Amino acid sequence: MGFVRNVTELLGPVGGAALIYTVASLFLMAVMGIPQVKRYPPRYVVICGGLFVAYEICLALALGMANSRQQAIEMLVINYLWPALTVLLAVMFSAKKTNLLVYPSIVLAFVGVAWSITGDQDLSFTQIATNVATNPATYAMAFVGAFLWAIYCNLTKRISNGHNGITLFFVMTAVTLWIKYALSDEPSMTFTWEASGLLIISGIAMGSGYALWNYAIIGGNMVLLATLSYFTPVLSTILSSFILGIALTQSFLQGVVMVTIGSLMCWWVTREK
Repeated sequence: MGFVRNVTELLGPVGGAALIYTVASLFLMAVMGIPQVKRYPPRYVVICGGLFVAYEICLALALGMANSRQQAIEMLVINYLWPALTVLLAVMFSAKKTNLLVYPSIVLAFVGVAWSITGDQDLSFTQIATNVATNPATYAMAFVGAFLWAIYCNLTKRISNGHNGITLFFVMTAVTLWIKYALSDEPSMTFTWEASGLLIISGIAMGSGYALWNYAIIGGNMVLLATLSYFTPVLSTILSSFILGIALTQSFLQGVVMVTIGSLMCWWVTREK
């Protein structure tokens, strides 16, 4: 995610994102082959493909359109509400009896996000509203994206029938972003060695990460996956801050830890005995 922000700074929020997903698509086709679309269940392509494209556009544009690198890091923390939301949706649509502790766990994750975006100032609705008002579109996209990815993760295992359509979904995302770029007034892109290198790194890293995750949620142990994914907010934030040269404040790190603990508690109270 840190590399994505770097690329969008050099090549534009929409054009840079379109290029990243294009490179990722080409990389996935080279490694995994051309997607056999006719073999995929139609509802898997339409529903999960649509959710994937919507989520990726929300995330990429939230990172690219953030007012600053610090705000881009905040977008990451908001995005990483998805582990807790994944558990919440699974609980809501499950016939099994739910441990009531799941709800305060989810609240803790949300408080962590609020805590992180208020900076070093006191936590209050007024302060949160003030920070969000500086760029409401990006905050909204990051927040909506977290819900979209949680829905995607819950549906993929159910309706994919074991098929991994990640390459097709990346192509769909790239095409959508190119259409948006063509309709926007974003200036033409200027390529440099730095931009090209970061673009290749970002595309390969993103394509690899999502391909592995898709394989995991289709055929893996969801309890183990959920446990590991709850540490993603901390790892991603620390790595991205290092890449972007951002010094994280104590309150921001506290918020990230709250999101992780809240998500981890969600897993603990909903795990199979």
